[in-house]
Amino acid sequence: MKNIIFIAPPAAGKGTVSEYLVKTFNYEHISTGEILREEIKSGSSLGKEINDIISSGGLVSDAFMIKLMEEKLTKLDKDKPFILDGFPRTITQAEELDKMFITNNITNNIVIYLDITLDKALERVLGRVICPKCKKSYNLSNEKFKPIKDNLCDNCNVYLEKRVDDTEETFKVRFESFINSTKPILDYYKDKEILKSVDATMNLDDMFKIIVNEAKND
Repeated sequence: MKNIIFIAPPAAGKGTVSEYLVKTFNYEHISTGEILREEIKSGSSLGKEINDIISSGGLVSDAFMIKLMEEKLTKLDKDKPFILDGFPRTITQAEELDKMFITNNITNNIVIYLDITLDKALERVLGRVICPKCKKSYNLSNEKFKPIKDNLCDNCNVYLEKRVDDTEETFKVRFESFINSTKPILDYYKDKEILKSVDATMNLDDMFKIIVNEAKND
């Protein structure tokens, strides 16, 4: 299977697809958002610095994110395909990632963009809740993704939480910001002829099939 760089607006289903690929094809899931949250949770000085930046609405610097990714790529199990989730977010990061791939002899990569409209994404996000322990995501507005017990995680049996930024106003800002900032990266990968766009509003099983077919080695 090919290594996958996922690019997707908020609530496009990237986490759900990644979870499926990890379970079914033994992908390693590298989520920069999760790495940053774990650093914040640790209470380290670096975590506090990251928290201050994110809380103020800023972005962690390219230099830090690139260093973080360099460390992750050098520790990869070469026998497993991987998913990059949340990186790259800028052209500088995309260019540096190409250099890291060359340095670490990483080939066979594909970029998959999960395409979704603002209205559909908003509908999803307003019903989204997450387990604070295992991070499993549920959706109270979709029967297929509701927890078995009301507001309790199927795995951990703890109360599910709503993300603090999952409000209509803040979500619209996040979505539009993502779309505007991501276009240059999509153009970059389109020029390299490794970009595949997938309709994220289709039936989930059909979307899985399309992504798996795109990720299979030729």
